[in-house]
Amino acid sequence: MKTSDFYYDLPEELIAQEPLKDRSASRLLVLDKETGKIEHKIFKDITQYLYKGDCLVINDTKVMPARLIGARKNTGARVEILLLVRKDMDTWEVLTYPGKKAKPGDRIVFGDGRLEAEILEVIEGGNRIVKFHYEGVFENILDELGEMPIPPYITHKLEDKNRYQTVYAEHEGSAAAPTAGLHFTKELLEEIKDMGVEIVHVTLHVGLGTFRPVKVEDVTNHEMHSEYYIVEQAEADKINNARKNGGRIIAVGTTSTRTLESVADEDGIIHAQSGWTKIFIYPGYKFKAIDCLITNFHLPESTLIMLVAALVGKDTILNTYKIAVEEKYRFFSFGDCMFVGCHHKSKDQK
Repeated sequence: MKTSDFYYDLPEELIAQEPLKDRSASRLLVLDKETGKIEHKIFKDITQYLYKGDCLVINDTKVMPARLIGARKNTGARVEILLLVRKDMDTWEVLTYPGKKAKPGDRIVFGDGRLEAEILEVIEGGNRIVKFHYEGVFENILDELGEMPIPPYITHKLEDKNRYQTVYAEHEGSAAAPTAGLHFTKELLEEIKDMGVEIVHVTLHVGLGTFRPVKVEDVTNHEMHSEYYIVEQAEADKINNARKNGGRIIAVGTTSTRTLESVADEDGIIHAQSGWTKIFIYPGYKFKAIDCLITNFHLPESTLIMLVAALVGKDTILNTYKIAVEEKYRFFSFGDCMFVGCHHKSKDQK
């Protein structure tokens, strides 16, 4: 299976540069994975495809304002740091740009000296380990000085940083948003809950690897990035009960999908646990945990489009994307959305 098999043509003007004012006003392409039938809706119409007894699984991670722009202490040269993984209270693995201006022993100053990063070492892959020096609470300083790590294909400045957070974001730790969740409003979630749909929280802290291109031609040789997840016992029980009673498991986003598929056994039973996952889902994968998927439109040749292709088939997803381009859907993080899955009710839900 080749990476180039997942390429499609996307006109640049279809890359959404800004979020819509009304989150739930995005367009929704509905794809039935069993019949291939496509419908064109608005996101708030998602309620037409959810039934009492279903389980909607959301990723409640919160994006950190992880982008810091500072200057090298001894030269004043501009250096950008992107927080990736917290090693301990003040020590982080980070991405630096330009790398040559961040050598071991160098110090980078942010916000007139309120925050200082000491470069400790360069690790495999070129990332740095840094130790931060400051007075006060790190999170408060980061909130003031940091910027949202908006994806590189978005060139417009984000006026309201909350628009790169889901309305249910709770546990800080992501370097990127679980973007399928950006379409939900609190009112829409309440409406879904009132329908008798169980809303379940899991946490997966999204890493920047989500934007990393697949550089190998043979898909199976791609090394997946590692991300930290948490699934609590009470939430696992809700999913298992829904499945036992004939409900469908609907994952909001590829991150929720990867979390559930990482903690499900061969019978589809979800086990409460936490840890790191490097699960890579591409065509040929047999899904154990999810029935349906709510997801945005993803980059060509990305691991994300491969995951969706695993659910519905490569030819089906490429044809669907072709139609989405023709219909001028908005693509990527601030773009429109898809609902992928089987849309009929189970016997227990009729």
